[in-house]
Amino acid sequence: MRNDEAFGQSRKPSLLSKLQALTLLTTLTMWHPTRATAEDFGGSMFSVNGFGTAGVVHSSDDKADFATPYEPNGAGYSRNWSASVDSLIGAQVTANLTPGLTAVLQVIVQQNYDNTYWPHVEWANIKYQFTPDLDIRIGRMVLPTFLVSDSRKVGYGNPWVRPPEEVYSLNPITTLDGVDGSYRLHLGDVTNTLQADYGRNLSIQFPAAHLDAPYAAGIFNDTEYGAALLHLGYLVSNLTVNAAPALFAGFRRLGPLGAAVADDFDAVNKSVTLLTIAGRYDPGRWFVMAEWIRSRSESYIGGTTGWYVSGGYRVAAFTPYLTYSQVSERTTSIAGLNPSAEPAYLAPTVASLNAGLNQLLASRPVQYTSSMGVRWDFMKNFDLKVQLERINLGAGSVGTLINIQPGFQPGGIVYVISTAVDFVF
Repeated sequence: MRNDEAFGQSRKPSLLSKLQALTLLTTLTMWHPTRATAEDFGGSMFSVNGFGTAGVVHSSDDKADFATPYEPNGAGYSRNWSASVDSLIGAQVTANLTPGLTAVLQVIVQQNYDNTYWPHVEWANIKYQFTPDLDIRIGRMVLPTFLVSDSRKVGYGNPWVRPPEEVYSLNPITTLDGVDGSYRLHLGDVTNTLQADYGRNLSIQFPAAHLDAPYAAGIFNDTEYGAALLHLGYLVSNLTVNAAPALFAGFRRLGPLGAAVADDFDAVNKSVTLLTIAGRYDPGRWFVMAEWIRSRSESYIGGTTGWYVSGGYRVAAFTPYLTYSQVSERTTSIAGLNPSAEPAYLAPTVASLNAGLNQLLASRPVQYTSSMGVRWDFMKNFDLKVQLERINLGAGSVGTLINIQPGFQPGGIVYVISTAVDFVF
């Protein structure tokens, strides 16, 4: 491995991107007080809070990268040690406009798909609280698909270095521009919160594909009883992913049979559904939590199931924890055209297209991860985490790894070690 690239980047961001990130970081540093004072704004209308993570990650495999969704590179092939996988910084401004009307703006700086660090808006909405139990929001919100959707970027609020990829990588639709409403019902010691969301997702550019969700709608429910929480979610969206457009165009040029194959597997305006079931029990001294998600699409994306179970025990300022997680796909037989049904002179073309399609199907992740770590709350509003993961890739699968290089062995075992300092202010 190239030691000179440790903590560096194989594709360096532009000077402009560095300056943009530095500008926001400087601004956040100037905002270091945990809350803006009334004298600063002429009243108590505004409050400012921030959060961040400074982390480094190492992967044992130098023929592929371990990264999180939307990132173009990470630890392994691109860099021996990567500071980009988990590191980020963010700030949130909340404005109490009237007793029932509030506005929220949250901006985050982290590595983007194009290897820049241009700040992006995570939250930007206005909420009206009709009653203590009924509210409506308009603007950009984070979809509450998962147990820690709202806090997935706030490392300090989570027990791990990052949420398990086997579950949280299955839904690229994390934010919504639209409207949502929630209603809270109290039944003795039980509190039930029902939330509905509707709107469109931003177009998302991945390193290897472009994703567009013209609409998304979801319904989510949280039931709380003492230290226990049960979370249910259902999300449906129309999705277009322009992965391998040349491959499907090639099938369509072969006539009706080829067009039928392309229509079956191409992810153009295809419905996608996600069902989530999650739970947490945290009485204080210890915690246990688990999530299960099922993604379904009538395209090459297919059906995928991910789940994890995690638990930890708090001893003074230390919290050791264990997690087991996995993601697996719906089994798909070899797909494509029957070469014998086509003219002999097209046999090489059909074989090439079939190979490309099955390579695309094989790219769906299958992996099983065992991890252990410890969190140390070494001072107020700061923690240090160290986490070791053993990733067992499914047979013939590259799992959630990216930037696969010649010589990579699918179905192997990869070790990932991460360390991070989280903070809030």
